[in-house]
Amino acid sequence: MAGGRIHVSPTGSRTWRKWKLRGRHAELRLSQQSRGAEMTFLYDADAERGAEWAALFAERAPEIAFHYCADAVDPRSVKYLGVWHPPTDISAKDPNLEVLFSLGAGVDQFDFDALPAELPVVRMIEPGISDAMAEYVTLAVLALHRDLLAYRVQQATGDWQPLRFRPPGALRIGVLGTGVLAKTSLSALQAFGFQLNAWGRSRQSIGGVECFAGKAEMDKFLGQSDILVCLLPLTSKTARILNGALFAKLPPGAAIVNCGRGGHLVQADLLVALDSGRLSAQFSTVIDL
Repeated sequence: MAGGRIHVSPTGSRTWRKWKLRGRHAELRLSQQSRGAEMTFLYDADAERGAEWAALFAERAPEIAFHYCADAVDPRSVKYLGVWHPPTDISAKDPNLEVLFSLGAGVDQFDFDALPAELPVVRMIEPGISDAMAEYVTLAVLALHRDLLAYRVQQATGDWQPLRFRPPGALRIGVLGTGVLAKTSLSALQAFGFQLNAWGRSRQSIGGVECFAGKAEMDKFLGQSDILVCLLPLTSKTARILNGALFAKLPPGAAIVNCGRGGHLVQADLLVALDSGRLSAQFSTVIDL
C-alpha cells in the first residue's frame, strides 16, 4: 500500500468494482445505491499496518470512513471489508457489505462456498507483495546453496567439517508455478547464474527459464530440481502436492522451499523424507496447524 499504486482484479465470474490509488488520486466506482450514504471501509487485520492504511486513506480518499478496529465500528455501516480470512458468519456480521478485499497474495485462502454468491471479491495486485516474496525465495535458495543450515548444525555441535562448494551454474532451481510471484522470483534468481526451471498447468515462455507444462512434463521437471520452490495457489488440485510420491521424483538430497500454503505440504511425508535423507532441508513461510 505504501508505494506506487494498487490495482485490483476480479476473481472468477463474480461481479467486481475497481479500486485505484495512484499518486495522490483516489477513485472508487460505486453502485448507485451507495452514493450519498456513508462509505465505511473496515481493515480487519494487523493493527500497525491498519494505521498506515488509515493515514493513506485520510490523504487520498478522505470521503471514505476508514477504520481498523472492528470493535469501534457499527457492523451495519461496513460496506467494504479488507481481511486475510473473512469471518465464517460474514452475512450476519456485516449485513450491508458490498465488496470483500483480500489483503493477502491471492484469494485461495478464502472459502468461496461460505461467502454469499452475490458478494464481489477483489484481490490486490501490488508490486511490494511479489517483491517481498522474491526476497524470501532468494534468501532461502542462497542459504541452501551455501549450506547455511548445515553449517549452523555444525556450529551448534562444535563439529566443523568442510562442505563441497558447487558453483551456481551447477545448481538447478525448479519453481512450481508460473504466475506473478513465480516470475518475479525467477527474475531475481537469474542474477546468480542458477539453472532455472518452472512448471505450470499451461505452457509459458519465460526468458532464461526452461518451462514445463502439464502432468506429462511434471516428472522431468522434478528430476532436474535440486531445490524445489512451491509458489502454486492452493486449490483442490494442488492441495497436498508436496508429498512422499513427489519427493521420490526429486534428485536425492534435494531441498524444498514452500512459499505457497500450508495445505500444499504433507508434513508427515516431509519428516520421513528428511529423516531418510531423500530431502536434505526445507524452508517454509507457511504451515498448517
